[in-house]
Amino acid sequence: MDYDVVVVGAGNAAMCAALSAEESGAKILVLEAAPEDLGGGNTRFTAGAIRTVYNGVEDLRELMPDLTDGECGITDFGTYTEDQFFDDMFRVTEYRTDPELVEILVKNSFETLKWLRTKGVRFAPIWGRQAFKVAGRFKFWGGLTVESYGGGPGLVEAQWYAARERGIDIWFEARALELISDGVAVHGVKVRHNGKVKELASKAVVLAAGGFQANSEWRTRYLGPGWDLAKVRGTPYNTGEGIRMATDIGASTKGNWSGCHAVGWERNAPEFGDLAVGDAFQKHSYPFGIMVNATGRRFVDEGADFRNYTYAKYGRVILEQPNQFGWQIFDQKVTHLLRDEYRIRQVTKVTADTIQNLADKLEGVDPDAFVDEIKRWNNAVMIDVPFNPNVKDGRSTRGLTIPKSNWANTIDEGPFEAYQITCGITFTFGGVRIDSNAQVQNTDYKPMAGLYAAGEMVGGIFYFNYPGGSGLINGAVFGRIAGRSAGKAAMVERKAAAE
Repeated sequence: MDYDVVVVGAGNAAMCAALSAEESGAKILVLEAAPEDLGGGNTRFTAGAIRTVYNGVEDLRELMPDLTDGECGITDFGTYTEDQFFDDMFRVTEYRTDPELVEILVKNSFETLKWLRTKGVRFAPIWGRQAFKVAGRFKFWGGLTVESYGGGPGLVEAQWYAARERGIDIWFEARALELISDGVAVHGVKVRHNGKVKELASKAVVLAAGGFQANSEWRTRYLGPGWDLAKVRGTPYNTGEGIRMATDIGASTKGNWSGCHAVGWERNAPEFGDLAVGDAFQKHSYPFGIMVNATGRRFVDEGADFRNYTYAKYGRVILEQPNQFGWQIFDQKVTHLLRDEYRIRQVTKVTADTIQNLADKLEGVDPDAFVDEIKRWNNAVMIDVPFNPNVKDGRSTRGLTIPKSNWANTIDEGPFEAYQITCGITFTFGGVRIDSNAQVQNTDYKPMAGLYAAGEMVGGIFYFNYPGGSGLINGAVFGRIAGRSAGKAAMVERKAAAE
């Protein structure tokens, strides 16, 4: 068991680290706490959307060479430049994102996806979720165009296959317990595997074990009261153990420890994610309807921006409502725009031909206040402004305490549909501090020899909010950098030991 680099975790960031470290000639071991059928971290539970810079369709064809001329002819892919990516990251994080780290993320996004293609990972346009067909032509919106083929499960399987083809070992049900350190450098990992605790010596360790979203005690400690009541969208294995192991030996922390990625999620979903359902418990077509709480009133601007820029912060708003739930309301003018996730069997849904009948079916909601809210809403919609789901159309409301900035439609064409939601937490924003080489820094802000980190457990990238699809690209970019740095350091040490 002589390994140069040990990677803790087996999701996207971890596997990018393993594949990158292997390029240096290092011998790699990946430790995954979960069994194989549940492995892959949060990546396994995602729909696979990946945000990246591209300057036109030719760039996209480098990533997706099977795009046909016919598909390109009926699609406006637009562009997503470095400046646009920077603007989105700074805007949604309220200018708190680390400038050095975000520059690395943006400038390496496209090249990292090209690198993943060389490892056998395939990509496709997000036709069904990021582009509506208007007048015979698709138009992508919100800067998000690319997804991994087969979604998150497809990405994990492709990365695991690539790793095994290159001689990288993956141990499942292998929980890393602590780092082996002399107080200056990291020299390996203590792991529980096959019923035994073992000490694995290595020349470098990459931690990519996720945030602490599946740890209800830590959620309450750091995010605040009530967060123990949130549903966990993904894996039950991301409990902050990687962060704990690093801080136990003196790693510095960084980032928005009271912040997280949290969305509108099926009210009656299980405690943790269900791979049979995947990402479909989410309910992300709210820009085309309204949301009400137990008092029967709206509580948020559903059309403040494209879904990509609001969904990751609205989960917190839903959790703050009475009894931690809301209902999404749609009429027949927009039901054809609802995403596939609204059609799954495991959904809390009611329908009615009249608003009064709908009010009587909304469990937990004040029916009289709801009927009044719909009347107020219908009188406030600016029906003179054209509705267009592909752009921020300015179809707003007048005279409401909480306006709707875009995509406002009267709710007056039955049958009406309503879906009950709560808060689903995806990942936490606080984590360990790294430098531009993805090397973990200690509490003296010095690099910790032999220790690197990537993915959800790194702090400083996301604050308050998150542009859709930036989690997977963040994991890929910094995973690749962490692996490259760890591999190089390990090979230098190996060479020095041989001399």
